[in-house]
Amino acid sequence: MKLDSIRLAVMNSRLAAIADEMGVVLGQTAFSPNIKERHDFSCAIFDARGELVAQAAHIPVHLGSTPLSVRAAIANLDLERGDVAALNDPFAGGTHLPDLTLVAPVFIGNERRPFAYAANRAHHADMGGIAPGSMALATEIYQEGFRLPPVKILSGGEIARDVMTLFLANTRVREEREGDLRAQIAALSVGAERLLAIVKTSGRKTVEAAMDGLKDYAERLMIAALAELRPGTYRAEDFLDDDGFGTGPIPIRAAIKIGGGKALVDFTGSAPQVRGSVNANFAITLSATFYVMKCLAAQAVPANEGLMRPISLIAPPGSIVNALAPAAVAGGNVETSQRIVDVLFRALAKAAPSRIPAASSGSMSNLTVGGFDRFRDRHFSYYETIAGGAGAASGRPGASGIHTHMTNTLNTPIEALEAYYPMRITEYRIRRGSGGRGRARGGDGLIRELECLVDSNVSLLTERRTIAPYGLAGGGPGATGINILVRGTRRTRLPGKTNIDLKAGERIRIETPGGGAWGRR
Repeated sequence: MKLDSIRLAVMNSRLAAIADEMGVVLGQTAFSPNIKERHDFSCAIFDARGELVAQAAHIPVHLGSTPLSVRAAIANLDLERGDVAALNDPFAGGTHLPDLTLVAPVFIGNERRPFAYAANRAHHADMGGIAPGSMALATEIYQEGFRLPPVKILSGGEIARDVMTLFLANTRVREEREGDLRAQIAALSVGAERLLAIVKTSGRKTVEAAMDGLKDYAERLMIAALAELRPGTYRAEDFLDDDGFGTGPIPIRAAIKIGGGKALVDFTGSAPQVRGSVNANFAITLSATFYVMKCLAAQAVPANEGLMRPISLIAPPGSIVNALAPAAVAGGNVETSQRIVDVLFRALAKAAPSRIPAASSGSMSNLTVGGFDRFRDRHFSYYETIAGGAGAASGRPGASGIHTHMTNTLNTPIEALEAYYPMRITEYRIRRGSGGRGRARGGDGLIRELECLVDSNVSLLTERRTIAPYGLAGGGPGATGINILVRGTRRTRLPGKTNIDLKAGERIRIETPGGGAWGRR
């Protein structure tokens, strides 16, 4: 059965709307500001084979990796009616340990095999490990927190108490974790209900045909986008500052071979995996490649698995872009993913110079603060990413103070942060002049200064502190970022990756990188 273009477009919107509504439910019912305010989550619908058919416009770093988690759940568990699988293992399709993925099968009537799957992934503000927030400097994954292979968190519609008890025993903020986890479960329930409603009104065969047809459509659009580019092999490299343990700069190299409506993306020549946590597993590299290729298309390509059919990926095992266990990977998800995007865009700028922007800030500028809140008599763990400048493009300046590329989160409002945590924001503004100079200027970064009102542990996981975001077509680079510890009147510059203890009244000041410029002035 094949659908005409109008019915296919309608079904695409209906499936995407389900993922959107799942996100609304998750955001409104979650406990932590990271999920409720920043929307650090993604929701999606998968077919019976576990292939992505629709995803809301949430977090790009989850775009290509969530299908691997869904398939890991399907392969390792016998998912029955009322079951929900949970996993965060980076070596089973996950990204890093704070990102917890839930997968629910969707059954029609009394059928024994799932018709589809609903899934979501949310960043939990603490998953154990050696420091609050589970984003500390680490040398192996065992130090980063609680690692969960595919297990059932719901069985027959009931919470699996043994699994929930084990999960909550490995976090510093159990009430918040349980609240966020139950919000994820609620979102899956809504997704399943809405999908079954579409099946009821449109018919099973129509929905199945739409799922297959949308993947085929995405494939055709991607082939057409690649066919517009001049055939050839386009190469680029860029560098991570360091791994936090003395290794750096760390090169990432890519060669993109384009021809016949297909692309081969080859990361051979990239650095071996390192001691610190900036290692990216294969799922992260796949996600970054998925995102870049989706951006490359002139038309809006549905976010599904068909998009990657014309694209082959080579990521050497044991490298910085395909790290093997027991590598530490927390920074690979949030920082190396950004650099992979920078490298791929830099290569594609040679194939489509008028369409590719200069480098954006290139760092999520991750800040984690945790400790004991004596005002509220409870432990706390807070996580946020801080926006930077966007890269300029031909005829368009970069935006300032915006999350770019692999992150698509919001900022945490000052009011929400101060109401929930023992912290105070003492300064928050645009970092004027940090964007690169050129015909089109790069966007400016941000300045965010936070005062701890109680003794706290702080983790910083940041990049572009020594190697600036590049400009294109002769445009200047964006300014590098700066991390500063403020103790009274004394200011001390901090490395890009560090763990420190702060006394009450001490402050952390983060100045994020600007974006690169496009074109000579």
